[in-house]
Amino acid sequence: MNRIPLTLILALLTGSAAAQETAPDPEAAPQAPFVASLPADIAGVPGTWDLSRDGSTRRCVMTLSGESGPAGRRLSFPAGCRRALPILSGVAGWLFTDGNIRLVDKDVRPVLQFTRRADARSLVAPGAGDESFSLVPLQIIAMMPPTEAVPTSPGAGSAAPDTRVPVAARAETGATGDAPRPGTYALDRFREQDVCRIELTEAAPPAPVRILDACRDSGLSVFDPVSWRFDKGRLTLIARRGHVVSLVPTEDGRWRRDPEVGTTFILRRVDAAAP
Repeated sequence: MNRIPLTLILALLTGSAAAQETAPDPEAAPQAPFVASLPADIAGVPGTWDLSRDGSTRRCVMTLSGESGPAGRRLSFPAGCRRALPILSGVAGWLFTDGNIRLVDKDVRPVLQFTRRADARSLVAPGAGDESFSLVPLQIIAMMPPTEAVPTSPGAGSAAPDTRVPVAARAETGATGDAPRPGTYALDRFREQDVCRIELTEAAPPAPVRILDACRDSGLSVFDPVSWRFDKGRLTLIARRGHVVSLVPTEDGRWRRDPEVGTTFILRRVDAAAP
């Protein structure tokens, strides 16, 4: 009877254990819907995007769907977007060509042909005359709290791992200020003030968010926040579909989107209890 070498048995056992440790857990929660920067292929395109005309407050938040339509892939946006950006009147779908996004008309002819900016956080497309348009994904790593390498003490005979954790997570409590008080908050844009109001309700986190009547901000309506939480110095609005917007406090008591990419997003308390 042939004897199997002990070293081979150990190798097989070690390999089996490693496979069990690295096997994905089917019950594990899915990863957050963020991509590293701009999508490298068509699979990373579907989601929520912010379209704006450069040098103005004209903007629209649109959803690029992965479903096929009569003109490329389907897209949707609020009716008010056509008033804010008339160029959208001729847009019927989108394509992903040569690594970039194109918004096309009903005959699949390009209306806006985007290319990447050097910072890899937005796309730009020329319009009529001197016009240009920016397209910013709202689910990129840049929209998440900043991280930095935090050194850890090496164990005996091992090197210190490069563990990356949120900067704010190093504090036990919110190091950047107190939590926002529940109440009514106005949303301000670049030059437009009080375009929408929301109510941060008081409840165990995540607490409900309510968009008040007469909201004129299509971006917030499409984002559709349903709850909020405060953790490690950041106010986070959570959308119905799981997307998030993170805000940090400013010196004047307001809350701004962090980091400042895309269009301005400022929340300020406006109810009677405000100081």
